[in-house]
Amino acid sequence: MFEFSVSGVETFWWFPPLVAFLISCITVTGGLSGAFLLLPFQMSILGYTTPGVSPTNLIFSIIAIPSGVYRYYLERRMVWPLACAIILGTLPGMFIGAMLRVNFLHDPFYFKPFVGLVLADVGILLLLNVIRNRKDSKADFSRQGLQEVTEAHFSFITVSYRFGEKLYTISTPKISILSFIVGIVGGTYGIGGGAVIAPILISVIGLPVYTVAGAALFSTLVGSIGGVVSYWVIGLMSASVSGSTSPDWVLGGLLGLGGAAGMYVGARLQRFLPAQFIKTVLMVCLLAIAVRYLSVLF
Repeated sequence: MFEFSVSGVETFWWFPPLVAFLISCITVTGGLSGAFLLLPFQMSILGYTTPGVSPTNLIFSIIAIPSGVYRYYLERRMVWPLACAIILGTLPGMFIGAMLRVNFLHDPFYFKPFVGLVLADVGILLLLNVIRNRKDSKADFSRQGLQEVTEAHFSFITVSYRFGEKLYTISTPKISILSFIVGIVGGTYGIGGGAVIAPILISVIGLPVYTVAGAALFSTLVGSIGGVVSYWVIGLMSASVSGSTSPDWVLGGLLGLGGAAGMYVGARLQRFLPAQFIKTVLMVCLLAIAVRYLSVLF
């Protein structure tokens, strides 16, 4: 057994990276880093419940995400203009979220229902999308999985890109405002925001999952860096909470290494999986954990 000095967690050193690999391999196919599932893992399985678990989760994202982004870049499915629009809103929201976590959701009794609500909202969005598109054919999946992103353009008015034969145009302010709200949630939860914005872009905006995944991951990476800095600044501002907001760098590092391997493998496998299958797997994971954490209210 290995003891992590900052968090006080005692477990086998190989257990956290193994779990991070398995989770990331699945979630990266939908543009999610896996951090949204690793936080419940750390709280419920490892017993890490202080506010420091949130920045530790962000460290996982910082280490793990680059491999997934690189794989999507090689696959020519990275929509850089979309990622930029998300980042414009996410970064300022992350600091506000970190403040809310430290000052109002310090107690796990209140934080766990918050986690459950976030997961339930995202899971319901995916459920609605799965129901709406349940007639998607295997032929459509095969065609989309092999397409590439072209003609990508960014302005402060619109973001546009072509995927296959269809041109997608989205309002930049609309994405940034949504991302700001998501950033607040992500900063509070301990995720870069991609776990929340990806299902919104897929289910509400109507963008294909094959193009959202890379952009959501990259924005999560940048948002996670902003989140760790935010928790560090808050710790300096308030000496009374600095210890509880300090991340466990060793635990976060091990999670990140496992996640990096899982994301590379998952991003490589994405084009071989039907979009409906990806959404259904993510939906089941989200709703199952949401029900567990919301049950404490009853």
